Amino acid sequence: MTIYNINFGIGWASSGVEYAQRYRAQLLRKCNETIKFVFLDFIKNENIQTLTENIGFKNEEIIWLYQYFTDIKIAPTSVTVDEIIKPLYSEITKVEDQGKTRKIHFNHNSNYLVCYLKNEDSDVVDRVEYISRGKLLRRDYYSYVRVLSEYFAPEDNSAKLYMRSFYNEDGSIAYNEYVNDEESMFVFEDNILYGKQALIAYFLEKLHLTDKDMLIVDRSKDIGQTVLQNKGSARLGVVIHAEHYNESITNDTYILWNNHYEYVFMNAHEIDFFITATDIQNQLLAQQFEKNYHRKPKIYTIPVGSLSALVKPNRRKPYSIITASRLATEKHVDWLVKAVLKAKASVPEITFDIYGEGGQRQLLSKLIQENHAEDYITLKGHVNLNQVYQDYELFLSGSTSEGFGLTLMEAIGSGLGMIGFDVNYGNPTFIKHQKNGYLIPIDLNEDKESEIIDHLAEGIVNYFDNDTSRFNQASYEIAENFTQPVVVQKWNNLISEVLYD
Repeated sequence: MTIYNINFGIGWASSGVEYAQRYRAQLLRKCNETIKFVFLDFIKNENIQTLTENIGFKNEEIIWLYQYFTDIKIAPTSVTVDEIIKPLYSEITKVEDQGKTRKIHFNHNSNYLVCYLKNEDSDVVDRVEYISRGKLLRRDYYSYVRVLSEYFAPEDNSAKLYMRSFYNEDGSIAYNEYVNDEESMFVFEDNILYGKQALIAYFLEKLHLTDKDMLIVDRSKDIGQTVLQNKGSARLGVVIHAEHYNESITNDTYILWNNHYEYVFMNAHEIDFFITATDIQNQLLAQQFEKNYHRKPKIYTIPVGSLSALVKPNRRKPYSIITASRLATEKHVDWLVKAVLKAKASVPEITFDIYGEGGQRQLLSKLIQENHAEDYITLKGHVNLNQVYQDYELFLSGSTSEGFGLTLMEAIGSGLGMIGFDVNYGNPTFIKHQKNGYLIPIDLNEDKESEIIDHLAEGIVNYFDNDTSRFNQASYEIAENFTQPVVVQKWNNLISEVLYD
């Protein structure tokens, strides 16, 4: 029996879906089940192992679609520059070190190759580009052996990719991908597949799935039909990671599903189960299915993450505030900064630390500087927060839509007071109004930004002006429902019911 978790890609700046998978891996290991995490996207520039290890997966848990049809294992990169240049049999005329790249010239500089290094201080190579007379001809990707090659031809003064070759350990070709602008063709010794969906179908066929296997789909858009048609007798579940419908366009007779879930919802009778992260979303989705389609699909509530332990510090920094999220527009960290600026007038001792990276960093930095707030509002970047939350008194969330909210869970696990908007689904799950924090009412269609900021600032001032010492204990009590043993049991119950009942 194997549990396959299906996703698209992974990167250095992974989304909440990948972090949700990381937490799931930790929990399913405790269930003593064989688990695999399947990534379907073509991963450029990096050995996928570097990315999966970084987030916390084990090598043996990873399946990369493009590597699955070879005998090359998921493993760290170990091929060196010397191993690359040894077979060239050409006189090297010049070597240029440029940080994480090394340019090696030969044949009197008319030809050269560029080695992209794993680290600046390492000779280990992730990929190599072969250049002749200024034209890119080939790009090789490595782990402990060469994994694949890309071939290019000049077109309109640029290099156009036309083919990829995927290798076995001994250097033989496992299969080729012929690339065009619309759809690739995958050529195997015994099969020709037209398009990515056909490749995914072929992959599912090769898994030889039985009724003792389980497919958990984390991203179903564009692949829902392919998975349904090729799952065999395996049990199929779909994880709901975000808001599942458009509330503003939904009425008593019509519901507009999130297009990421539309196909699987419309075919819910063929899905064995759905997973939501909160009871609130579970109940709403169940009501919508029954009202609109007269169906009662199995829906399990399993938190996205879990807490290995509750962290109880001896002392917190007084008047300290933290937020942690991607610095993206939809997270509204700028509102939080403006609210702290306003609250500062009433609570001069407050400090605000912002953890995370993203496209809004420059805007936030400018906002802080323009208000001369550098001495009490700080951009901390991306760090491991496990032992950081406990230093603070209050956690702020600016998100107006949260499917779960891993940082919210982590914050209550360290007993922080909480302030966030009264919006589904994560905020009311982790923030109980006037018990461990404040839920701030918001109407995005009616409220002006200045009004929203005023309400946030008022919540901050109220938190520090009133006796909120009981809020810490209330957060810990809520957090008990998200400890590892509790969530592991939820997974065990699901597996037992879906596979064995």
